[in-house]
Parts: sequence; structure tokens; C-alpha cells
Amino acid sequence: MTERPSPSRNAAGRPDSDQPPLPPARFAYDRTTWKEIAHLLANLPVSLLGFVYVVTVLFTGAWLTVTVIGFPLLAAGLMGARQLGKLERARARALLGVRVDEPSPLPLRGSRNGFFPQLWLALKDPVGWRTVLYDFIRLPWGILTFTITLTSLFVLWPVLPFIARGLANADRAMVRGLLSPSDELERRIAELESDRGVVVDTAAADLRRIERDLHDGAQARLVNLAMGLGLAKEKLLEDPDSAAAMVEEAHGEVKLALQELRDLARGIHPAVLTDRGLDAALSAVASRCTVPVKVTVDLLSRPAAAIEGIAYFTVSELLQNISKHSWAKTASVDVWRSDDRLLIQVWDDGRGGASLDGGTGMRGLADRLDAVDGLFVIESPQGGPTTVTAELPWRDRVPGQG
Repeated sequence: MTERPSPSRNAAGRPDSDQPPLPPARFAYDRTTWKEIAHLLANLPVSLLGFVYVVTVLFTGAWLTVTVIGFPLLAAGLMGARQLGKLERARARALLGVRVDEPSPLPLRGSRNGFFPQLWLALKDPVGWRTVLYDFIRLPWGILTFTITLTSLFVLWPVLPFIARGLANADRAMVRGLLSPSDELERRIAELESDRGVVVDTAAADLRRIERDLHDGAQARLVNLAMGLGLAKEKLLEDPDSAAAMVEEAHGEVKLALQELRDLARGIHPAVLTDRGLDAALSAVASRCTVPVKVTVDLLSRPAAAIEGIAYFTVSELLQNISKHSWAKTASVDVWRSDDRLLIQVWDDGRGGASLDGGTGMRGLADRLDAVDGLFVIESPQGGPTTVTAELPWRDRVPGQG
């Protein structure tokens, strides 16, 4: 019988076929290494540019703060530093593979804030100041990394990949530490600064609306009432019948003025909302809509008065839009609580096409909800139906709010 040949064995006594395969050969100067080398060689000109910018613009602005142009120049320099930081983040992303979120933009809104609030906002910008620090300390580092990398290209070629990796890691740490948003708090502060402007503008618009309604409505009727009663007084003895007719007309004007004042008070804050809550208040609003509306409110308790008011006026304006623009036959309003959120959904079977930029007040509603950490979403394809979902933070009602 022929004997089978035994497999060859290695020094450890195991068959050669049991050995794990050798890893594939890898060239030390791969694409990542060359990118790191390119970044390190570019550090010198880039850091020189940033250092010159910081010294020239910001230090000049600081010295000129005793004059009129000092603070605006310093603010402009900080805003320019933001742009340098943006370029550095792009360079690190392309050459070092560092993914750093862009900081929130400064909430500058043109004439909305005014010159001095914008100036102060730019002067205290933490992103700008951290970028200034980054550019200021980078010059000696740029000189060091450029010199080491350039020398290693000709002298320390075999170990250059390891040197480049170590220096590039230090660069990665600098970018993450100084050019990324410091934390979520900074982003939140910027959002709150922006939201505060929205709240102020909304309040100012509401005051103008109330003033206009008073001037054009109840105030005008009361003026006519006073004039009519004055004429009736003059005719009381000469022509009692005409005077009686004028008094009757004045009585009608009084009723209309009172009704307009009630409507205006309801627009400010309806009594039914204070006394009975969202269920009754929204049912009253729905009864005035030209489209049949089914209202469902599933709340075991009442939210804070401010949240309740925003929810009421959101639904009220949405139902007004349905009456004026939707051509709907039916609509519904659903309100419920989910964890720490108050959810509102308004639906109609109208023609659709609603959007935040459609000129029906949707943008104002979205801004108002955003100012209190809310959410406003529209789903309204052409042809309908339209579903508007709003979320508000649930805040417990303080005892004594009604």
C-alpha cells in the first residue's frame, strides 16, 4: 500500500497550511501620508497670513478703541477671523480628514437689531476670539512643522511617515480644540439670541395690530357716538323726535363698539381660554370657521398659560387660513400630549399648496413656535390635503394662572 506523504511542518510543529496569510505589502508613503506632508508644508504660508492678519487688523482696532472707528474695526476684524477659521476647517477636512462642525453664524438681522447691538454681538463672539488665538499661536508652529517636514524629505526619508503622522495629529487636535464649536451651549446661545429678536418683533407687531384695531374700530365709533350725542343734546328741546332718533342711533353705535372691544379682547387673550382651557377655547374658534371642524383635545391637565396661549393662537390662525384660502369641505383639529411635548395637528381636505413662503402667515407662526423651542411642519401637496403639525414644549401650569 502506498503511504500518503505527510505535510511539511514548520518549526512549531504545525502544518504550513495552518499558518495565517501574510498581510499585503503596504507602501509607507500612501495617499494619506502625502496629504499630511502637504498640510505640514502649507502650515508656514497659511500661519504667516493668519498672524499678519491678527496683528494688523485686530491689534490696530484695539489700539484705536479710543476713537470712533476702533470698536467697529475690531468687530470687523473678528468677523474676518471667522472666515479664516472657515478656510482652515476646509483645509483640515481636505488634507487631514478632520470633520469639524461649522459654528453657528452670528444672528445679525440687518436693521432689526440696530447698529450697536450688532456691534456688541460681534465683539463678544467666542468663535472669532478662538480663531484669533488659533492664528496667533500658529506662526511658531508653522515654522517648526515646515522646517521639520522639509528637512525630513531629504534627511529622514524612511521615518518621515511617522514624523508626519505625529505632527499632523497635533494639528488635528488644534483644529478640534480651537476651531470647532466649543459645545452645544454656544450654539444654543446663538439660537436664543436670534429667537429673542423674533419674539420682540412679534410683540411689536401685535401691539401695532391692537393699536390699529382700536384706532380704526372702537375709537372711531366712540368719536361718532360723542358727536351724535352732542347733536342730540342740541336738538332735545327744538326737535325731540330728531333727538330721539339720534339717541337710538347712538345706542346702536354703543353696541357695535362694545362688540368690537370684545372681539379685540378675545384676540389678545380670550376669557374662555383662561377660564376653561384649550378644549372649550378651540371649540369656540372652530364654531366661527366657515368649514365644519372636528375638535379633539386629549389633555389630562393644562399646560402653562404662555404655551396654552401660543397653541390657541396657532390653531386660530390656521383655521382662519382654512376659511380664506383652502376651499376645504371639512377640517379637524387634534391636540394631545406626548411626553414633554404638546402636539397640535390641523388637517383639511382643501386644495393644498400651503407653504412657509406662501404669504398666509405661516412663516410668522413658524418663527413664533421656534422662539419657544417649538416645531412647525407643513405637508400640503398641490390638490391637498393639508396637514400642519405643531409641537410646543410642555411646561406645567403654575398654580394661580387660572
